[in-house]
Amino acid sequence: MGSKFQWLTVILAFLSIMGYSQSNKTITPKTYVATKTSDIIVIDGEESDVSWNKADWTDLFEDIENNEKPKYATQVKMLWDDTNFYILAKMEEPHVWANLKQRDTIIFYNNDFEVFIDPDSDTFNYYELEINALNTAWDLFLSKPYRENDNVVLNDWNIPGLKSAVKINGTLNNPNDIDQGWVLEMAIPWASYRKSNNENNVPEDKFWRVNFSRVNWQHTVKNGSYMRKKDADGKFLPEYNWVWSPMGVINMHEPEKWGYVYFSSKEKEIFTIPQEEKVRWELYNLYRAQKEYYQKHKTWAKSLTSLTKETISVDGKILKPIVENHSAGYNITIKSPFSNKTLIIKQDGQIISN
Repeated sequence: MGSKFQWLTVILAFLSIMGYSQSNKTITPKTYVATKTSDIIVIDGEESDVSWNKADWTDLFEDIENNEKPKYATQVKMLWDDTNFYILAKMEEPHVWANLKQRDTIIFYNNDFEVFIDPDSDTFNYYELEINALNTAWDLFLSKPYRENDNVVLNDWNIPGLKSAVKINGTLNNPNDIDQGWVLEMAIPWASYRKSNNENNVPEDKFWRVNFSRVNWQHTVKNGSYMRKKDADGKFLPEYNWVWSPMGVINMHEPEKWGYVYFSSKEKEIFTIPQEEKVRWELYNLYRAQKEYYQKHKTWAKSLTSLTKETISVDGKILKPIVENHSAGYNITIKSPFSNKTLIIKQDGQIISN
């Protein structure tokens, strides 16, 4: 194996290719209300804690491009308290296997379960966690999505205090039987996502942008061991990507499309996506249109009509975006008809609100 720098360079080169793919499909993010628990949750990979009985399952996971029904079922439950974000993932799988045991290796080379979290819904400074059936974790911090050339990826970032456990309903790495699947239970401390030592970032009665992904490979068995299947040319067959909130493209790194998890302090609460968020979606649509325009013309569009011929509206309210170019890129400005706030998206995808 080469140096750690070379190893990480290979990872980033691979992921950067994924990061530039974009989708023009209309995506409506999923929503989930996570209720607060006062009971102790033992992280053992079991569903037996009383609190989990009070939590609802998410919808069944879908294909990441929203094209076809996944082969195997996947669902998640979520809870929270003043210390942790609790996640329970249940995955149907007739062949549970894993062989990666080193933390922070490329876990999605095995079948895995992945968590993506953006606390402030700005697509910047977000977090990724991947875990396989051996309970081996890869956690990393990203300053921006891979589609931005100046992003920073901290592969050495770890989640302090992370607790996770796997329960195999069957036998791990045994190709001679049929399994039911595996359950992954985890507790992620809120403190892991603090921007400063004394920040109170527990999102009580607030939402965070969250998504979950399950990577599942076609496999073969050689010398009694599972491995990823290859085609006639010796290349690995593409993996399946099944997600909670569909992305419309094989790319998890478009955080503006992730689901909304609302952390409620009440037992029963209905969460509705704020209209202001829908205004932000329209800004990101224009941002993606600018990306496409630049790839074709090698310059940024100077007018709205160069980006779209359609009238842009949210819940019956017409939006009037203004495109302004400058030496470093561009701004697209919208005055929200719901709050009268001015929202500005820049060429790197950052939204400023004032």
